Amino acid sequence: MSVPVPRQREAPAQSAGPATLPDNGLTLLVIEDDPSGAFNVPEMLDTEGNRVRIRTARNLTEASRLLTDGVQCILLALPGPCHDGADSLATLREVLRLAPSHAVLVLTAEDDAERAAEAVRVGAQDFLFRGELDGRILNRAIRYAVERKRSDLAQRQLTESRLRAQENARLERGLLPTPLLDGSGLRFTARYRPGRSRALLGGDFYDTVRTPDGTVHAMIGDVCGHGPDEAALGVELRIAWRALTFAGLCGDQLLGTLQQVLENERADDEIFATLCTVDIAPDGRRAGVCLAGHPSPLAIRPSMAPRLLPTDENGPALGLLPNARWPRREVELGGAWSLMMYTDGLIEGRVGKGVQRLGQEGMVEIVARQVAEGRRGEELLDATVTEVRSLNGGELTDDLAVLLLDRG
Repeated sequence: MSVPVPRQREAPAQSAGPATLPDNGLTLLVIEDDPSGAFNVPEMLDTEGNRVRIRTARNLTEASRLLTDGVQCILLALPGPCHDGADSLATLREVLRLAPSHAVLVLTAEDDAERAAEAVRVGAQDFLFRGELDGRILNRAIRYAVERKRSDLAQRQLTESRLRAQENARLERGLLPTPLLDGSGLRFTARYRPGRSRALLGGDFYDTVRTPDGTVHAMIGDVCGHGPDEAALGVELRIAWRALTFAGLCGDQLLGTLQQVLENERADDEIFATLCTVDIAPDGRRAGVCLAGHPSPLAIRPSMAPRLLPTDENGPALGLLPNARWPRREVELGGAWSLMMYTDGLIEGRVGKGVQRLGQEGMVEIVARQVAEGRRGEELLDATVTEVRSLNGGELTDDLAVLLLDRG
């Protein structure tokens, strides 16, 4: 569907960019909030000798039309002190709301120093008194205000980036926990890489625990979508899985309960999650597998070609169908084996510059070749992920999580 192109017009205040000092001169927006105290803005030159451009507004409505990306600073002339209990800085608060990225100076009377200081506490970069206003002082104040605002914005962005990184790290620790396998005799290896569009955080999650009866339970999953909300939901599902597993649930009963958790916690009814669970018997020779819309694990055995476990009893992803069922299929593993579980990020990368995807068959071929060359455990996972990335021509678009359980 075509979208009509609007006529060019001055951008609204909300879209105005941050305060910067342009190469082609400085523009000041003057808002006179006190009709009885109108003043003349002195002529000013910038450091290059160019005349400072002045735009004048008589009220906030007019100011919102004049406030564009070309304005670097706002000079708000406040009315005289209020004595009726009204908010004397109401106009300033509205200006700060309309122009959060612009430097703001306040102009007030000499006998109103307390309100001038309060204006700075509210958010103005500086204040000036009407009686001392001249071109030199105003010019210096404008440049100081613009640079201070730019510094404040940079510091705020740095602080927000640090907070996001800390939150991402906490979520990632929740998505990718330390396995609890003491006494099992199994070796655990995992790799995780977020997609290239998400530098720190992805929505894939996994877990592995050993219950008191000696059974080893492993899980890997993927919440659709990307971002902190989806990652937080992944953390909730992983924690719920661990708690329910230790409570003795597995198979269809476990996945049905996890679906209830997802339905209660998701922000949107369209959000779903794929999941693969494996429970390995205490003797290590058999396993039960449940698939909820998730790719099937890959079994690697000595003297045998790696093969995908059967998927003919795969159930739907969690959150798609009410009252769904997830059959548990039992498989024989034998005495020595490796079991690789992964998210679709490992198989959805491209092969070369075309549109062809690697797919599960391509992944099996890569793993078979790496195994034939003698790679096992961490070396096998690293080599597989490296080759998948190389075929894709760089970092994968989707998140990738892969874990490997080894016996013998």
